[in-house]
Amino acid sequence: MTLKVGIVMDPIEQINFKKDSSLAMLWAAQRKGWELWYMEQKHLFSRDGKAKALMAPLTVDMNPENCFERGDYITANLSDLDVILMRKDPPFDNEFIYSTHLLEMAEKEGTLIVNKPQSLRDFNEKLFATQFPQCCPPVLVTREPNLIREFHKEHADIIVKPLDGMGGASIFRVKEDGLNLGVIIETVTAHSSEMVMVQKFIPEITEGDKRILMINGEPISHSLARIPTGGETRGNLAAGGRGEGRELTDRDRWICEQVGPTLRAKGLLFVGLDVIGDYLTEINVTSPTCIRELDNQFGLDIAMQLMDSIEQTIHSKQA
Repeated sequence: MTLKVGIVMDPIEQINFKKDSSLAMLWAAQRKGWELWYMEQKHLFSRDGKAKALMAPLTVDMNPENCFERGDYITANLSDLDVILMRKDPPFDNEFIYSTHLLEMAEKEGTLIVNKPQSLRDFNEKLFATQFPQCCPPVLVTREPNLIREFHKEHADIIVKPLDGMGGASIFRVKEDGLNLGVIIETVTAHSSEMVMVQKFIPEITEGDKRILMINGEPISHSLARIPTGGETRGNLAAGGRGEGRELTDRDRWICEQVGPTLRAKGLLFVGLDVIGDYLTEINVTSPTCIRELDNQFGLDIAMQLMDSIEQTIHSKQA
């Protein structure tokens, strides 16, 4: 079965060859003999109610010196593609939302969008986790300073972070002494104008912030524990964390069992759960990473597992 696969991503010229998960997906699709079509968010548009894009044929290579070749752009209907991988990194701004509406137009004509556009809009990556309170640490979402202060008084050691951040940006830890709590609240809430998430600090962060990849609601066998560097409380690789593969624990698998059915029901085919110690902290739905690191450490082929799942999903739709 030959499929036409489109990808919406950040400029391919700027990717990290050693780490990029979107590149791994493209390699896997190409190994299946599928056509690749490249787009950036700016290339999407609609005309007379039809979702279209400027898209270019793409080939990829494992050569770090020349990992892709892109042909000439053409104008085509998004619905001409069998599947579109939406891999645009945050920020989750109005432009991102508009893009999901255009992708949804193609979805209504039969194109499989990974992940489902409506679910990308509906599920903020931090708030989504709070739908599973049995899996989460004590958590507060608010922009009210007094509620944050009360939460700090109750739990003594807390994490404060924006709802729309990525890569560990603007995450603050406030210890029992409450040093700088006032200015942290002002900064992260933009003077009480923006919601933030406040969580009880989980000491097990020193053992790593585990990324568990899920394909159609089922976990990959190993997680990537992102271990903070000295003096840091953030394990994110973008913030300097070190990635170390781990087998899933019984608790990890239990969390996956709690979340998996909802992911399947909402058309979230490829998702990354963030787990610290025994607690789910985030559910990443926009452009989860860590494929390459896990593949390299354990001889996996996660992107091919995803392509197999995409193929099965399309077969089921056609049936």
